[in-house]
Amino acid sequence: MNKQTLIDHLNEDLSGELSAIIQYITYAAKATGPYRPQLSQFFLTEVADEQLHAQYLANKIVALGGEPCTTPRPVPPAGSNREMLEAVLAAERQATADYTQRAKEAEAAGDKGLAVQLEDMVRDESGHSEETERILRDWPL
Repeated sequence: MNKQTLIDHLNEDLSGELSAIIQYITYAAKATGPYRPQLSQFFLTEVADEQLHAQYLANKIVALGGEPCTTPRPVPPAGSNREMLEAVLAAERQATADYTQRAKEAEAAGDKGLAVQLEDMVRDESGHSEETERILRDWPL
């Protein structure tokens, strides 16, 4: 894999992180019902991890000689708390798959530091997925 392809893929990941930040902030505002305070807080708590991921990716892209993207992926519309949680779960699963692939690409490119950081990000994203799955389990609304 050449460096430009790796930069392009990291920019796709950065776009996903920017989207996640917007998604969590927006969904926190849209949460309704008796679980609103807890659900809103759950969404807002995730923003910090996604921001750290975005910051790392932007810095790495620049270090590799690229230009970080500034356009997020579209945020899926969601009309209910359940739809928001399902959209978050889908995004976290996608991020886990993307970072798993990207870690392999970084390893193939000989960038062990990037590969290790991406594996840490896989851990973060899979943890987010597991927590969201637990919230959705027996979700009454």
